[in-house]
Amino acid sequence: MEQNSQDGAARRDTGPATWRAGIRRAIRTAGRPGPWKRGRVLAALALLLGLLLLLHAQITDRGGLGSLVETFLPWWGLFIPLLLAAALWRRSASAVVALLLPVGVWLSLFGPLLTDKSHAGSDLTVVSHNVGADNPDPAGTARDLAASQADVLALEEITPQAQGAYEKELAKAYPHHTVRGTVGLWSKLPLSGIRTVDVAMQGMVGPLAEHLSAEEKKATPRALRATVATRQGPLAVYVAHLGSVRVNPRTGFATSQRDDGAQALAKAVGAEDNKRVVLLGDLNGTMDDRAFAGITSHLRSAQDTAGDGFGLSWPAKFPMARIDHVLVRGVQPDSSWVLPATGSDHRPVAAGITV
Repeated sequence: MEQNSQDGAARRDTGPATWRAGIRRAIRTAGRPGPWKRGRVLAALALLLGLLLLLHAQITDRGGLGSLVETFLPWWGLFIPLLLAAALWRRSASAVVALLLPVGVWLSLFGPLLTDKSHAGSDLTVVSHNVGADNPDPAGTARDLAASQADVLALEEITPQAQGAYEKELAKAYPHHTVRGTVGLWSKLPLSGIRTVDVAMQGMVGPLAEHLSAEEKKATPRALRATVATRQGPLAVYVAHLGSVRVNPRTGFATSQRDDGAQALAKAVGAEDNKRVVLLGDLNGTMDDRAFAGITSHLRSAQDTAGDGFGLSWPAKFPMARIDHVLVRGVQPDSSWVLPATGSDHRPVAAGITV
């Protein structure tokens, strides 16, 4: 009898306590934000990322900000998996849905580059390579380029000290060649109509400048134009090396010299009488950069049209941007690829074209 009384008392004491604990749990549960309310900051970041990709052309270019964003535009996509992982960890439905915007915009911009658009067959193989002013083995680089069996070979950043090595090593494979300042063109086919092209250089900075005198920096050509005599008819070939860009803590992303060169080059290409044109060179910028709108209005990228992947060319050890280009007009790109690294800080880029 006494035991039953104790059990009843225990039940009376336990019942209200359990009931109160349940109420507290319910209140806590009700107070927690639901999956649509959690991760609002993540959702906002996802939307901002999507807007940045969508409206990158509207970003101010004060201090070169717009150009800097566009130079590495594909890499902004790396924030998508990071935000997705954070959204899943937070169990935020709103953040996951918000990520649909940057995913959609990124795929619309760069999705086509993820497929192989190349096909066999071409009339000519062209190669462009910034051989590097500080290249410790110009002769070896020349042999590597000759082994590519390119029909037309463009070199940029040729120093006076290394020019002889390139001419000697490439002489057998390329009976026709011309060098203007720090750019050169080697060809298995005859060349004519050779002239320099003014790309508005008012001096030089970077490794190349260290190999030139003060007068040479001002007067040395950085672009040329030649006619290549193909079996299908004359082909206008431009070789260009536009001004370097620099990140400066005070002035930002300094691109003015390159941008002036891009405008001058666009004007020259736009005035070209030959309907068939190839531009080879180190333009120190990607085709996503607004600075090249004038050039892309006349020419299209062989990599975008017939490449496999992004075709990144710089820096050679871990390429992050395609600043070396094969751009064409009036010819059909059949394939585009990046060659193995040489002694330069750039990788060579190649394309097969039907003239």
